[in-house]
Amino acid sequence: MTRTRSLTLALTVTLGFAFGSTSVAVAQPDSEDGADEGPASPPEPAVAKAAKRGASKQKRRRKSRVVGHVVPEGQLRIQPLDRPSGRLVLYGLNTGESADLNIYNPDGSYNVEQLELASNMLRCKRTDTSKPIEPRLLALLSHVYDHFGKRLEVVSGYRNQRKQTSYHFKGSASDIRISGVPPKKIVAFASTLDEGGMGIGIYPRARFVHIDVRPPPSYRWIDNARPRANSPDKLPPRGWKRKKLQS
Repeated sequence: MTRTRSLTLALTVTLGFAFGSTSVAVAQPDSEDGADEGPASPPEPAVAKAAKRGASKQKRRRKSRVVGHVVPEGQLRIQPLDRPSGRLVLYGLNTGESADLNIYNPDGSYNVEQLELASNMLRCKRTDTSKPIEPRLLALLSHVYDHFGKRLEVVSGYRNQRKQTSYHFKGSASDIRISGVPPKKIVAFASTLDEGGMGIGIYPRARFVHIDVRPPPSYRWIDNARPRANSPDKLPPRGWKRKKLQS
């Protein structure tokens, strides 16, 4: 009897090593939040595995809609920018208003009244409130106007919203279009203006370009998400009656 048990044990150990089945625990894949998944589960049906693969692919697609990177210092402009003409021809896509202005006085100083007019043109399209727009941003937009010689169509400027980390909320960002000019061309030119501290994003599906001024480093991105004019992160502060937008 003892001999039979010994033979059985020896055979089990031999077969175990032959098929790679030992008593050493095999580490399981980590979950998305980095937590250990624990012991192995029973094999899943093929349908369940396919469903998981599909869900994983959809999640990866959602995450990959925005692709961005910090701009290396070697790709920034070295030579200081010349002062632009200061002229801005703006058209508010949501208001239908137009303005032809110049942010500079003849001596090169800022024209306060014209800055206020520019800020009004870039006012919040949901709450109809305005905020002083960063003059440096307006100077960059003037460079864009000088280069293309066509009015800038304002999709969004200042946003009176709950998410206060946005450069739109800070009055230092704008989303623009230029009729007849592909967004990629606008991005290509705007990138040549970057001395450091610029954000430039392209939204192919929404067909506009985002330009902002920010603390260094500069940043570039492409957002392929569907346009969401009424996204929750753009909601006005509590107490404001939100205006539903169509674009």
